[in-house]
Amino acid sequence: MEFPIVRMRRMRRTETLRRMTRETTLSVDDLIAPLFIIPGSGERREIASMPGQYQMTADAAAAECAELFVLGVPAVILFGLPDKKDPKGESGVKADGVVQKATTLIKKAAPDLCVITDVCLCEYTSHGHCGLLKGDNVDNDATLKQLSRMALSHAAAGADMVAPSDMMDGRVAAIRAALDESGFAMTPIMSYAAKYASAFYGPFRDAADSAPQFGDRRSYQMDPANRREALREIDLDEGEGADILMVKPALAYLDVIAAVRERSNLPLAAYSVSGEYSMILAAAERGMLDANRAMFESLTSIKRAGADMILTYFAKAVAEEFKRRNG
Repeated sequence: MEFPIVRMRRMRRTETLRRMTRETTLSVDDLIAPLFIIPGSGERREIASMPGQYQMTADAAAAECAELFVLGVPAVILFGLPDKKDPKGESGVKADGVVQKATTLIKKAAPDLCVITDVCLCEYTSHGHCGLLKGDNVDNDATLKQLSRMALSHAAAGADMVAPSDMMDGRVAAIRAALDESGFAMTPIMSYAAKYASAFYGPFRDAADSAPQFGDRRSYQMDPANRREALREIDLDEGEGADILMVKPALAYLDVIAAVRERSNLPLAAYSVSGEYSMILAAAERGMLDANRAMFESLTSIKRAGADMILTYFAKAVAEEFKRRNG
């Protein structure tokens, strides 16, 4: 059958009909809010390149997390900015590190909030790379031990989940073994399984003070041109014991999200990164688009591609909008 018997517009005629036939639904339950933790107390610094986002001390982050949980956001992911950096990123593995302190305080302020911690060295090393160096090259295998130490310190501080984002080969297996051997067998791993060397990370590197001091990260992050390689990466991480897989960034990699969804039955996360957030706000500020509609449309596209959960800087704004709609 075809027109005029078939009229596709029939089911688009009213908002109720559109709701009834909607194939993809975005929920506050899908959201994970990234937070940037700084040393000190009682401070929130707005990030110039990410309007509405802040670097927060541990106590301020705990208060923010309590508010997020009341709004219905189920999880946060923490990134740390230490007061000292060194070639090995030792400040990132200490029990009194910024993320470790924040984790403990957040779990007191919002016990049922899921606290995920980013496991990577780039924010803590003086050279800004995601691993330990041997000359000017990142030493993959030496880095695994340091990442495992970091993951253990996060778990000991009360983290509900750890998320290695470094893209070293074998890091999921190394972290899984370290957690299991130290009594944290029930701590899940969210693996940044397909993390691309993307231009969309710019504002994040301002926020986390994590830009490399020389070179770039293309020797360990993925080539944006590759999709089949992403499937190999997710196969490896799943085999090493990852509990959740992640694709990062999201909007420029919707095809990868869809391919991973077809490939694996593990829960799938996608990170809508800082550049995606900031470019929507910048366009809205210039009157080019409606920020609210663009926010929902972009996040819905990520969900439609197959993501079960979305790391997004819009998490609070989405939760507040849902609350407003529901009265």
